[in-house]
Amino acid sequence: MISGRALESWYASHPLIRELVALRETSWFNPAVAPVAESMADVGLTAADVADASARLTRFAAYLRRVFPETEASGGIIESDVCPLPKLHALLGERYGRTLGGSLWLKRDSHLPISGSIKARGGIYEVLKHAEDLALARKLVRLDDDYAVLDSDKARAFFGQYKIAVGSTGNLGLSIGIMGAALGFQVTVHMSADARQWKKDMLRSRGVTVIEYVFDYSVAIAEGRKQAELDPACHFVDDENSINLFLGYAVAAERLQKQLAEAGIAVDAQHPLFVYLPCGIGGAPGGVAFGLKLAYGDAVHCIFAEPTHSPCMLLGVYTGLHDAVSVQDFGIDNMTAADGLAVGRASGFVGKAMQRLVDGYYTVSDEEMYSLLALMERSEGVRLEPSALAGVPGIARVHGEQGYLIRVGLDSHAMAQATHLVWATGGNMVPPDEMQTYLDKGRRLLAKDSTAV
Repeated sequence: MISGRALESWYASHPLIRELVALRETSWFNPAVAPVAESMADVGLTAADVADASARLTRFAAYLRRVFPETEASGGIIESDVCPLPKLHALLGERYGRTLGGSLWLKRDSHLPISGSIKARGGIYEVLKHAEDLALARKLVRLDDDYAVLDSDKARAFFGQYKIAVGSTGNLGLSIGIMGAALGFQVTVHMSADARQWKKDMLRSRGVTVIEYVFDYSVAIAEGRKQAELDPACHFVDDENSINLFLGYAVAAERLQKQLAEAGIAVDAQHPLFVYLPCGIGGAPGGVAFGLKLAYGDAVHCIFAEPTHSPCMLLGVYTGLHDAVSVQDFGIDNMTAADGLAVGRASGFVGKAMQRLVDGYYTVSDEEMYSLLALMERSEGVRLEPSALAGVPGIARVHGEQGYLIRVGLDSHAMAQATHLVWATGGNMVPPDEMQTYLDKGRRLLAKDSTAV
């Protein structure tokens, strides 16, 4: 932890850190954001890489349809819908005391099939990529085969010779564990102390080994990596650095592009798209943002949202230190009800790759996430876990940053025609009694808040 005298020096050179240390809700719009033509090369990946990931998911569609009947309606494609939030939009204007132009929509990754969170995209994709690599090498399948053949005792016995390990605060572990166990892999999930008990219980019910740590996510992922390195048959899903996770998330953009077009929503310079992405270590929002930039270029503006107690990506990008700094270095405790976002040190890969592509970052308190959880349920009938509400204040934060809007060339006419999309990261699998606890707490907070309606 940084000493008092050194902390004062940091405050002098990086004034925003004082706000973060005080756990105040904070916004920072990135002055280094650059046009896609200049900044996309920072990532080191291309549209061809995303297309390859998309094709792989299509190859596995027949398998997924057979093993997970909930994907039948989508033809074995793991996808969520988008829906408008007109009632919540109006309430947010009153809550935050601003005129909030444009329209507000929700991307319901909270309701993705199989594991009910945004992690179903990247986590499941990485498991499928690993399974395909093994199966092709052993000639269990060919690229033009019907992958439903992998739903067999022979295939499960083959995959059962191999192990998969991951460190997780909860949702990534669910996606890796459920998919890996279905294929037959021996899966171990190293869970941090903040992970919800029901997530651990669900994994164990699927035959997944769960190892719990009294420490936070960084320790869980370090221990998982260490144990996997000792076993050549074990594939470690590296949430900090995995290209495969990143590409699995990026596939979301091409699908969203089709959904918005079907909804009659234009996205261009005069009809900007703002996307608010809850951020933990950064892989999921980073991958989605990369895909969106490929799809829409400079017409899309991606904003990352973090808990006040875990602002690791904001801290890393703002200081330029990325994964060389943690929130704990500044005495921030990394303890938040938003378990999927409870990360003290951001992915250096994502922070550096996306540092000129992400428009801004902001923090939101646990109390506000709970209040918004109740407000979302009351106004729109959608139930989400606390992490998934982090993106909701984004529309108000953007409208309050006139300097940023001028810098990126967005006038009042463009903002009146903007689409604001909140990316809901999880919630559909939360047990009813736990969800009721969330709602009760949110309703109590709303009742105390004189600005709520």
